[in-house]
Amino acid sequence: MAQSFNAAHWPVEIRLKSAEKILEVDFDNGVRFRYPAEYLRVESPSAEVQGHGPGQKTLVAGRAAVGILALEPVGNYAVRIKFDDLHDTGIYSWSYLYELGEKQAENWQAYLEAMKKQGLSREAPRR
Repeated sequence: MAQSFNAAHWPVEIRLKSAEKILEVDFDNGVRFRYPAEYLRVESPSAEVQGHGPGQKTLVAGRAAVGILALEPVGNYAVRIKFDDLHDTGIYSWSYLYELGEKQAENWQAYLEAMKKQGLSREAPRR
């Protein structure tokens, strides 16, 4: 999924709720999105998840319990999210975060259906 760094809406407040594994973002138009860490992780804009071109997205399984360790500003256009599974290469532009919020129900349903179709689990494998 290509990212645009020309955001139509800018965050006015970002709150990491570590215990709930939720990132809340309030945008300048009054819209607030609540992003579960798992959703952000499986929709990471990194090449590891999205690939290098259309149709190359990788389905990320076993991340139901993933949390967010830290948020790191990237210029004035994005944030890097550091997850506790050590994934930290995705740069979430404001426009991408807004899009993820708008399409959260649709994206999440597609993810669950793809996981089921491939026989994968949201739960991490037991050791």
